[in-house]
Amino acid sequence: MLIKTRKDETKTHDSMIEMKSLNDSLEGDIRDFLINEAELHTYDDLTKVNPVTPSTVLKCLQARYSAKVFYTHAGCTLVALNPFQPIPHLYSLDVMREYHTAPQPQEFKPHIFIVAEEAYRNVQGQVEPMNQSLVVSGESGAGKTWTSRCLMKYYATVAASSQKCQDTVEKIERRVLDSNPVMEAFGNACTLRNSNSSRFGKYIQLQLNGSQLLVGASVQTYLLEKTRVAFQAPTERNFHIFYQMMKGATEKQRLEWMLPSEQDFAWLPHAEKTLEGLLQLGNVYFSPASEEAQPCDLDGHSKAADLLQVPLDELQSCLTVRTLLAGKQSVLKPCSQSECGVRRDCLAKVIYAQLFDWLVTFINNSMCADSSMWCNFIGLLDVYGFECFLLNNLEQLCINYANEKLQQHFVAHYLKAQQEEYVTEGLQWSFIRYQDNQGCLDLIEGSPSSIFSLLNEECRLNRASDAKQFRVRLQKELSDNASISWDKLSKEPHFTVAHYAGNVSYQVEGMMEKNKDPVPPEIISVLQKSQDSLLHSLFADGDRESEGSRGHSKVVTVVSKFKNSLESLMKILHSTTPHYTRCIKPNPDCRPLTFKKEEVIAQLEACGIVETINISAAGFPIRIPYGSFLQRYGLIANTRLTARMNRANTHVSLTGPEMSDQAVLGSAVEDVLNLVLKRRAPNSTLSPDDNNSLVHCGRTKVFLTHSLVKRGCNGICKMPVCIYSVFNSMCVFFTGVRSWLVRRQIKKWHKAASIIQTTWRRWRAWMDALAEAELDDAEDFMENEASSVLPKLDPLLKERGSVQLSSIQEPVLVRGWPIGLAMASAPSVTVSLTATGFQRIMSMMACLKSPFRHGGYKVKTNQFDQGVASIRAQPRGSIKMHLQRSPLLYADMHPVHKTDVVTGFNQILLERT
Repeated sequence: MLIKTRKDETKTHDSMIEMKSLNDSLEGDIRDFLINEAELHTYDDLTKVNPVTPSTVLKCLQARYSAKVFYTHAGCTLVALNPFQPIPHLYSLDVMREYHTAPQPQEFKPHIFIVAEEAYRNVQGQVEPMNQSLVVSGESGAGKTWTSRCLMKYYATVAASSQKCQDTVEKIERRVLDSNPVMEAFGNACTLRNSNSSRFGKYIQLQLNGSQLLVGASVQTYLLEKTRVAFQAPTERNFHIFYQMMKGATEKQRLEWMLPSEQDFAWLPHAEKTLEGLLQLGNVYFSPASEEAQPCDLDGHSKAADLLQVPLDELQSCLTVRTLLAGKQSVLKPCSQSECGVRRDCLAKVIYAQLFDWLVTFINNSMCADSSMWCNFIGLLDVYGFECFLLNNLEQLCINYANEKLQQHFVAHYLKAQQEEYVTEGLQWSFIRYQDNQGCLDLIEGSPSSIFSLLNEECRLNRASDAKQFRVRLQKELSDNASISWDKLSKEPHFTVAHYAGNVSYQVEGMMEKNKDPVPPEIISVLQKSQDSLLHSLFADGDRESEGSRGHSKVVTVVSKFKNSLESLMKILHSTTPHYTRCIKPNPDCRPLTFKKEEVIAQLEACGIVETINISAAGFPIRIPYGSFLQRYGLIANTRLTARMNRANTHVSLTGPEMSDQAVLGSAVEDVLNLVLKRRAPNSTLSPDDNNSLVHCGRTKVFLTHSLVKRGCNGICKMPVCIYSVFNSMCVFFTGVRSWLVRRQIKKWHKAASIIQTTWRRWRAWMDALAEAELDDAEDFMENEASSVLPKLDPLLKERGSVQLSSIQEPVLVRGWPIGLAMASAPSVTVSLTATGFQRIMSMMACLKSPFRHGGYKVKTNQFDQGVASIRAQPRGSIKMHLQRSPLLYADMHPVHKTDVVTGFNQILLERT
């Protein structure tokens, strides 16, 4: 016995040492992860966080929030942090168009528009278009309503691209967007955690035609918190509509509605002194009757009767007297003071609930398209978030039950999508482990015994409600379920449910009354007699409800109606492709850009973000086609595989027979993986029967885990690091070679530029020398004028061309004579060209500026047009001028256009004389 005890102690001690070692290792991983905090804001997907713990995820979200980045991917879902301040540029029309027109929106920064565009393209891209659902969840104040608005605005914008349907789309868009503030006014209220909390769930269907254009919309609502009309928790308020009426009513409306400015209303807490029959009902007070057999006395009910347009005496009777059935006879019995208060509250709640349903119906009729006009829809689900307060009752139980159903749907859908690809690729076994909340759902809605079934059964019994007795029955019937527990030391009867998001204690007191939600037939009868047309129409078919309330077997409880509506919603979700967005509230005070760790981490656990990331990162989230895998890691294997890869690399598109054969590729991939696994563990191999936890070969893809790729110290990532190192070295080498080649080319360009500059300067100097030679020849012209012997023409001059002026018989040689001076006073000149080459002819003609007439050339005299043309004697006899390249190319022929100024080369000659 002593030996056994020591063995147990040793085992316990070893277990403690192992647990401590594991915790130290985890803390070390977290420290290593948090060291590089400067880069945390760049983690656009939380699946990149390693290790995935609440601390690491929280730190990453905090870093992104501090950098004013409010959206982050978390695997298959999107996390949205509420900035609590307007960010107009984040939701502008330009941003919408940018995401809508992008070829791959997923490559952009995380945004709610990515989710919206993905759903929209899923409708377009299917052969048989699939309906889509966008599920926006989060606790009160996390930004669900704002996110839903952005989604509706996005679809109203991108679905209005056709000018043909522009008018219809704009009308639907306007009605869809305008319906939001109306429904928020009647369905939202200020609570402890949010100043604009939705106290109902809604599913908006945006209806699309065959061209994916918005042609209509409809709204479905779930579980309106109508009890808020007659009861508000401390520091909370009633529905917005009452305060809006109180503040915005005109004097005429106040007089009509009997709303004096100074009047206080019991059902309107925290109202500004600056509403209607329901508020007047709140001011109806009951006082005990003087005699026990008499009904209670009423005070203030006359105004309510006038506003409801019902008979005063009948209103008083239905509030203070109840009808009991005794066989076929009915007996009237006065109600107690508390019972009168319950009946008054019931009257207000039933009116408000019917009014809200009428409003939803009216909105749907105004914007819902005919079934023949639309074929698909995109649904937006704005559902209340998980709730846990100090006091939780039937409302919180229903809300948290809805969240349990949605969480199960999320996990089931995501895992189903994963499994479909795994099965297609040949992975026939399930390897993803996750927290299954089916036990909690069985506790709440299961059969034959559950909280809902026992609650409904208790409500159908014709007896007074007893909270302690109901708690005892719950404990007796459901003690086998591990998801429920009881605190035996608590004075108030309650039970605790272990939800996926945490434990919540629900008080039993008042739960059965709320579940019954009885509407006395006397109240329905009075409302049917109302002279108000709207109120009368709301209860015109109330006979069936009153009949059902009399028959116990026909009672429809609150949880029954809610369960049926939720099942209807789940059917819709299961028939669509869902997209999830989790909204997070960064601080409880709704202060701009304030991040409270305690607040955020509680929501991360409540909405299951860490669980979602673990599910997303579980299994094989990295999937690489065989060809891409071999391109990356083919060099790890032997020379045969390397040679095969070299041959494959000659085909850029990998279209060769070997690279198109999946069997060949699969064999090559297995060679690489077997080599890596043997290096990791000598006895480890990859075979079809080996369910390796790090890697698996499918039919066309390699499936890898994040731990293998990221950490990689014992797996396949160790070799790619070496390959990348070599690749980086090669990149550096080739960069140096390219730099050297560029420098050599630049040197060649500099050398060529120097040669061109030198040649240009030489040619310019030569041209200047020719111009000076021509000027010198012009000065010596008078000395050689008497000579009748023609000098021998220079070959270069002859090559450039000559002009024969033959109007006088005796030819006179003119060398280098400026054209303008030589031809200044010639009355009629016949020009014959002996130059060769069309370009030379055209150049000389351009210099002479001779107009073309009848195939000949006419030179006009400028003796009288240009003033003094020359100071020299007019030429006599026959003149033959040999024209070299004129220096006029380097002189300013026409610097100004003045007729009384001698300019250009003529001015040079004048100055030299």
